[in-house]
Amino acid sequence: MFPAYRPRRDFLRIGGLAALGLAVPEFGRLRAESTKAKSCILLWLDGGPSHLETFDLKPDAPNEVRGPFQPINTNVPGLSICELLPRTARIADKITVVRSVTSPLGEHGIANHYLLTGYSPSPALDYPSYGAVTAHLRRANTLPSYVAIPEAKSTAGAGYLGTACRPFATGGDPARADFAVRDLDFYPGVTGARMDRRREFLDQLDRFHGTSETDPTLAQAYRLTTTPSAKKAFDLAEEKPAVRERYGPRTIGQSCLLARRLVERGVPFVTVNNAGWDTHDGLVLRLKEGFAGAKVGVGLIPTFDQAFAALVGDLADRGLLDGTLVVAMGEFGRTPKLNAAGGRDHWPRVFSVAFAGGGVRGGQVIGSSDRVGESPKDNPVTPADLARTIYTLLGIDPDRALHTPDGRPVPVNQGGKLIRELVA
Repeated sequence: MFPAYRPRRDFLRIGGLAALGLAVPEFGRLRAESTKAKSCILLWLDGGPSHLETFDLKPDAPNEVRGPFQPINTNVPGLSICELLPRTARIADKITVVRSVTSPLGEHGIANHYLLTGYSPSPALDYPSYGAVTAHLRRANTLPSYVAIPEAKSTAGAGYLGTACRPFATGGDPARADFAVRDLDFYPGVTGARMDRRREFLDQLDRFHGTSETDPTLAQAYRLTTTPSAKKAFDLAEEKPAVRERYGPRTIGQSCLLARRLVERGVPFVTVNNAGWDTHDGLVLRLKEGFAGAKVGVGLIPTFDQAFAALVGDLADRGLLDGTLVVAMGEFGRTPKLNAAGGRDHWPRVFSVAFAGGGVRGGQVIGSSDRVGESPKDNPVTPADLARTIYTLLGIDPDRALHTPDGRPVPVNQGGKLIRELVA
């Protein structure tokens, strides 16, 4: 648990520091720490979601730009989003959309790395992802500190922080009735008593070799398999049917529900990986319908809409939203013009990212793109800026130095600017 915060005392401290002439960034850092989020849920929309079909429609642009969908109003006056996001429109007062994110990298692998670390890829050093840094600095008790649902294939890894900070991937499909998290049960024929004896044997072996450190992966596996409450955290069957229905029956919905269960029990960082957003063709089929002949749209956007709105609303209803930062993003956007196959290609020059909770002031749009969604019109935001802001909202000092295995200091964030409009 985190200690109770004392906003008045923080205010007095900040005022005193300002009187002594300390810089404004220090003021911002202390202010953010007084309301910092305990956890983060990252909805990673792998492949690059189209900003022009989600959060930044251009209804007045030429036909080849504006695409097949129309904007709808939200519960925030003046804010409109895609018609396929009606549930999100009803909770728009709880979210903030940054419409001016920009990057020079348009290839999936390197773009993923940039968006998930805040560092442009370098052959000299493998940088850790947000989840790995958070896991390094915040340890959960019996549960893993960094969980990926269902897999971690698309996300940046632990980098120079090593195996102890890699995500625990649940595997499987949370939407299936037979969903079971791998590595939570003993091998056939192995009991708790046998596991304890094996653990003691390994400890003795370590002492014989002159080391007192336990392998972190082994320690995590031991905790998960021997702690009933840890196993229960992953059990979606414990949720009421009405709650599961609210999130939707598909993988992203049940993954978001599992993410809520985990942060509710103290997991600092959860990534929900939602693949398929690399829509080079068939926008209507892939983004809206989901399959040919669908009477109700179950494509990428409607299923995201249900899951995202349910997650934000559920966290709010349970009093968890202020302490949980929710971020929805992919590695880039899509081209302003539709291609010959009725899709859009990679476009990193401008795209959108959505935030909710964790100290974020909702009901606003930050930045904008130009009239055809080709470039930032104002307030360009880089991946390094996103990283500095995410770490600040999580109460992690972005200027803190971490260390590579050979002792080299590397700041958590370098070159980024805080998106001040996001901080409540």
